[in-house]
Amino acid sequence: MTVRPLIILPDPVLRQVSKPIERVDEGIRKFAGDLLETMYDAPGIGLAGIQVGEPLRMLVIDLAKEGEPKAPQIFINPEILAQSDERSAYEEGCLSIPDYYAEVERPARVRVKYV
Repeated sequence: MTVRPLIILPDPVLRQVSKPIERVDEGIRKFAGDLLETMYDAPGIGLAGIQVGEPLRMLVIDLAKEGEPKAPQIFINPEILAQSDERSAYEEGCLSIPDYYAEVERPARVRVKYV
């Protein structure tokens, strides 16, 4: 696995529309590993392909609390199918916008379809 350089705002690459992944092959598996390695190195709790310059519909997250075992999750071609009316607000940051944090309100629950 390789730690890849992060793309930082205002780089226009971040505005590209990511393409669906047609086939999960060894290259895609390696890319998922690279995304996880880059996310952990940053450190962060989530990272999308476009944030390392690859406009592919893939994201990785790990929501394990400090001191807990790692719990990586890989989402390929994610689609939100449903979301709750209930909202939750949390302070968030973004690895592509260093040193900036803001409270963000989102649906409390979502149902996601992915490979």
